[in-house]
Amino acid sequence: MAAEAILMTLSSLYGKRILLRRMVDSLVLRGGEQALDVGCGRGMLLLETASRLPRGRVTGIDLWSTRDQSGNAAEATARNAELAGMADRVQIDTGDMRQLPYADASFDAIVSSLAIHNLPTETDREQAVREIARVLKPGGQLALLDFRHTALYAQVLREAGLDVRRLWPEFRMFPWVWIVRGRKA
Repeated sequence: MAAEAILMTLSSLYGKRILLRRMVDSLVLRGGEQALDVGCGRGMLLLETASRLPRGRVTGIDLWSTRDQSGNAAEATARNAELAGMADRVQIDTGDMRQLPYADASFDAIVSSLAIHNLPTETDREQAVREIARVLKPGGQLALLDFRHTALYAQVLREAGLDVRRLWPEFRMFPWVWIVRGRKA
């Protein structure tokens, strides 16, 4: 248990930051896109994405549950964006990823980290991934990071018509994670 605690701490302090940075870099954003972070929590991935969008905007959506993340609140995320000097590039919404409150084809890029697996059933997770595909613009890209159910995410995205790759496990985080990358035709 001590080794697990040490690995999780190192993962949170270092591995997660490195991996999220590389994940956003892999999207090759030009700087003016509209992006969405699904299950944004306190905003680590939201702000990493916003840092690449000097002329764009990133929307973060969450239900703000504290079951998996202490201090998870829209106010905390807004404060983090303010402290990072990116409040003008960030919009924070409250909503359910199974019923995203956005029009079809609203976003050029969509990211998510360690959020979709929190949904209670496979049907819920499938619905969330279908919603992500629905709000992604044609030609848009996505990157979903999780430690469970990523094969399902990839399958649902393929069924929605996206070109999808599920990358090899990443050991920079503990537990290790997979990234599902996709592009909408």
